[in-house]
Amino acid sequence: MTRSNARELALHLILDVDYTRDPSETVVDTRMDADYYATLQAENEVYADRPNKKQLAYIRDVTAGVQEKEEELRGYISKYAINWNVGRISRMARAILELAIYEILYVEDVPASVAINEAMVLAKKYESEETAGFINGILGAFVRGENRA
Repeated sequence: MTRSNARELALHLILDVDYTRDPSETVVDTRMDADYYATLQAENEVYADRPNKKQLAYIRDVTAGVQEKEEELRGYISKYAINWNVGRISRMARAILELAIYEILYVEDVPASVAINEAMVLAKKYESEETAGFINGILGAFVRGENRA
């Protein structure tokens, strides 16, 4: 499994946390349980391989971090989504933005350019081209505005 796949799994978990409002640890433990994980393979090809220890640590860290920093991350989205109400942004788009901004701010081994590129890959997979452009614009403005390049 690649870091990109681990990031995509983390995105799914961030969405689960947003829907259920359960603690991220509970959601990760449930989804990563070997028996349950095996049932997800039919849902999405990203579940074909299980994460290794390093990837699982990354998944746990970013899922917990996004939940912990939710208010801060949504504040940045609101700040840079000019003329947009954050409540009107789809959950998937918001989760992609939260994950990318979290990585830029808090994951030392992920450069801003990589976080943005990976966010665009996810956006193009799960959202429309228009929404992907919207996400790219917010992330670009965030990096420029917060001097995170």
